[in-house]
Amino acid sequence: MTHRTLVRALLTSAVLAAGVMLAGCDSDQISLAQNAKANQPVPPKLVAAMTEKDMDMQSPILVRLFKQEAELEIWKQTRSGQFALLKTYPICRWSGDLGPKVREGDRQAPEGFYSINPSQMNPQSAYYLSFNTGYPNAFDKSLGRTGSELMVHGDCSSRGCYAMTDEQIAEIYSLGRESFFGGQKAFQFQAYPFRMTPVNMAKHRNNPNMPFWKMIKEGNDHFEVTKQEPKVDFCEKKYVFDAVKAPDALRDPVFNASAKCPAYVIPAEIASAVREKEQRDDAEMAKLAAKGTPVARLNTGIDGGMNAIFASKIPEGNTGLSEGGDSQALQSMSLARAPGTIPGTVNPPRPNLAVQREEPVVATTSSTTPPASTRVASANASDKSEGFFSSFARKVGIGDATADAGKPAASPSTPAAAVPVKPKVAEAKPQSVVRVAPKVEPKQATKPAPKPQVTNTAAAAPAATPSTQLAGSAPVVQTNSFDTRFSAVK
Repeated sequence: MTHRTLVRALLTSAVLAAGVMLAGCDSDQISLAQNAKANQPVPPKLVAAMTEKDMDMQSPILVRLFKQEAELEIWKQTRSGQFALLKTYPICRWSGDLGPKVREGDRQAPEGFYSINPSQMNPQSAYYLSFNTGYPNAFDKSLGRTGSELMVHGDCSSRGCYAMTDEQIAEIYSLGRESFFGGQKAFQFQAYPFRMTPVNMAKHRNNPNMPFWKMIKEGNDHFEVTKQEPKVDFCEKKYVFDAVKAPDALRDPVFNASAKCPAYVIPAEIASAVREKEQRDDAEMAKLAAKGTPVARLNTGIDGGMNAIFASKIPEGNTGLSEGGDSQALQSMSLARAPGTIPGTVNPPRPNLAVQREEPVVATTSSTTPPASTRVASANASDKSEGFFSSFARKVGIGDATADAGKPAASPSTPAAAVPVKPKVAEAKPQSVVRVAPKVEPKQATKPAPKPQVTNTAAAAPAATPSTQLAGSAPVVQTNSFDTRFSAVK
């Protein structure tokens, strides 16, 4: 432990020295490097869990999130090269409806696949700590979708974001920070409306977002069968997963979200495993629908959801669009310990959002707790300096170092309940949704497997040997080298 502390001190000094060489003496950068919130160590329990699961502290991570279950998962690469689940965090608050974000101000939290690089980490967040999801990605932009500053942050308050407790985001932030130190240039963030199981797909079979959900389910299936981070590309206004060049091609395919797809193949072993999973899931979904599995009701005005463990701690709290919202379930959880501190004032999910003007529900018995203020998950308005990761990443040319800093926050004197909220707007138009459907789904499990959706079939790709790393996987990073800890910013 003493050796690790010494190494970290040397690394911090090296980064500061590099910053001085690039930009001269900057006292703000020194203070940010010593930011107590952003530099909290990984908790001992998580370190022990990593050891038990054969993970290195600085190995790559991957984040998966599910709205309906109100859960966020941290996956971490083991020494075998595959990802394994490290920890599941209940989500304190998310806003909007099930379905992707479409436009600025619709209160929707994004769904899809996003990439988080060091410049998106925000140690100066008005919501304790945060990272920018990277919405809109190239797919979102190809459909004309708009929005900005969509975060995963602390403080259990959301207006289009995913909100955790301060203690939770501190852990998540520390895991992301260590993966960057270990050499990961960006970690993948996968956001889903619910766990992509046959039961959930059957329950939501009539939802107008189903074509989009089937498309991102394909990426989920790639991860499920390989336990590797799927390589994500975009073309013809749709997602493409684990695409590689055809055997006779001279160069890698070039993708453009709005242009025609180039010739590509999917490695045979991945394509075959994904196809088999899809056929099993489709067959099970068809059986459930035939048995009359009830269709989930569309949103009637409830704004987002909250994990039951948090809703059970709030007077008149409910889970909204998340699961486990009945009173009996909440009462059974009321004695359980919450994973983090719930703010003194919090807005649980409530119906009739368009006409709602109630004050926030107070999570404590004190009558002197001040009303919650509306804030933006970005750098404080009064602080013009960039975050440590952001500034250093910008100076050495990684990502957009200004994407998550320097934007003013809303006035702290504006009560949250007084912020006018626009009524929910219908999600993507039918014709837009149809355009992003990846392929026609088989209606019967007995039908022959559909041909790959690419010009050259996946069968043409050579099968990988057991020792060959699967497409889209991140390398196992050595952690005992000084150089590897900074390969993320080379």
